[in-house]
Amino acid sequence: MSHPRAAGPTSPSTARAAAAWAPRVVVGAIVVALLLVGGTAFRVWQLGRVDERRPVDMIVVLGAAQYDGEPSPVFRARLQHALELYEEGVAPRIITVGGAAAGDAFTEAQAGEQWLVENGVPGQALLPVDEGRDTYESFEAVAAVAEQRGWSSAVLVSDPWHSLRSRTMADDVGLDATTSPTKRGPVVQTRETQLRYIVRETGALIYYHLTHGSSDFSDPGLG
Repeated sequence: MSHPRAAGPTSPSTARAAAAWAPRVVVGAIVVALLLVGGTAFRVWQLGRVDERRPVDMIVVLGAAQYDGEPSPVFRARLQHALELYEEGVAPRIITVGGAAAGDAFTEAQAGEQWLVENGVPGQALLPVDEGRDTYESFEAVAAVAEQRGWSSAVLVSDPWHSLRSRTMADDVGLDATTSPTKRGPVVQTRETQLRYIVRETGALIYYHLTHGSSDFSDPGLG
């Protein structure tokens, strides 16, 4: 009667084969990671250079820092661009988005609404949506409001390098979204600044795809 042969130690040839393949696996993983990061960074840069404005139901301005109701330079650049789109007739209304940091008397949405009123937009054409703890939750709140009112299409206004992540999130909550990034403000002043924001947005977008959650990788000025 035969007995199963006990597993013996790994043969020298098997060990040599494993040792030979290990560096290839590591190199392969590094190449895949570099392609993923590089491809994502290229898409962030590419969409940031595109203006997809078209007639829509609403212009959605993503919030950024505000100081006691006064929009920061980054936020003001977005609001100015949204104002131009509104005056051009891209949409009959502007949705301002963004909550408040601890201790703030104003939300980003309220500060944006106030700035737009002061610059000639009638109050009935504005709707502040200050719900949500992060960008994704803000988009969920916008989508809920839009569904209640029968709106579906939107042009998103943010900084160029935030366009891809914001459009991805908007699509995920059911909005028919395109982007029209502002071309002014601190985020686009120098090539060094642009590169820094592209790197941050690349990390934030990869994190979002992996976890389906917003990240803190991006600068607060990016919404």
